[in-house]
Amino acid sequence: MEEERIAVFVDYENLAIGARDDLGVEFQFKPVADALAERGRVVVRRAYADWTHFEKDRQMLTLNQVELIEIPQRKGTVRKNAADIKMAVDAVELAFERDYVTSFAILSGDSDFTPLVHKLRELNRTVIGIGLKASTSALLPAACDEFLFYENLAGVDVPHRKPAAQPEREPTADTKAPETVIVPTLTGLNRAGGPVRASGIKRALLRKDPTFTEGDYGFRGFLELLHHLEEKGVVVLDDDGAVGDPIVTFPEQGRGEDSAFGLLHDVVVELGKEGDAVHLSGLKDEMRKRDGGFSEKPLGYSGFLQFVKAADARGYVDYEWSDDADGYVLTTS
Repeated sequence: MEEERIAVFVDYENLAIGARDDLGVEFQFKPVADALAERGRVVVRRAYADWTHFEKDRQMLTLNQVELIEIPQRKGTVRKNAADIKMAVDAVELAFERDYVTSFAILSGDSDFTPLVHKLRELNRTVIGIGLKASTSALLPAACDEFLFYENLAGVDVPHRKPAAQPEREPTADTKAPETVIVPTLTGLNRAGGPVRASGIKRALLRKDPTFTEGDYGFRGFLELLHHLEEKGVVVLDDDGAVGDPIVTFPEQGRGEDSAFGLLHDVVVELGKEGDAVHLSGLKDEMRKRDGGFSEKPLGYSGFLQFVKAADARGYVDYEWSDDADGYVLTTS
């Protein structure tokens, strides 16, 4: 596999001020360099700022082989976007002049760089974004192929701060268990045919959500996460001659659907007194009253109707369209 060659462009003011104000730390380039080294060979490193405001940082960046691009402020004026414009122009110019550069790392949380990311991807370059959670626009991560949050990088030591008071909310399914994102993705890749490897699942997850990282679920690597799911009986891993990138399949005995189908059957029986048909609408909420953790997503179904169709095919329930009810209704045999 050909090695990625990465060009790094740093909107230094955005990161330095963000790290100081949001995290209470001084920005360090080494954690960024280490994260990018895991993804390929860094061939260009440039940071843009008016360096008269960042005298202490110059030595740190120089020791990390970063080229400092000076954006001086004219006396009596403030050129807020001068560094952004220069950085964007240089990045596009490099993309045209250096065909061997396959990836660009854009270090900023500023949404002004979203058009640059789109342009680089149009030029068939992979774009990795790096920014701080509190100061990164929602537009930028979605535009990138992968987006890393600086405070999540190995080597960034963030002092403990009491979080600001926020209203309590129920965790989403995605934050409860990794299978809620792994299983639907594997199901979709299986429809395309052919064996599905771990690396293919990770690429698909990043295409869906560039901010995805197994670290959010408490795992040090993606394979560690997959081995955890294998121990739970969610997936099966087969090295098949490619150690480190196994083929991922579902167990032959299924993914635990039978208990979920059984729950659906019991709810329909309970609600359908004397054999009455039960409306599909609201049925999922009734199932969650009996099992608060129920969701069709970890089982690989894209929606509740698809789950019901599978239950019908297995003989647990019967479903059909009802003109009188103006919707689907379910019964049991």
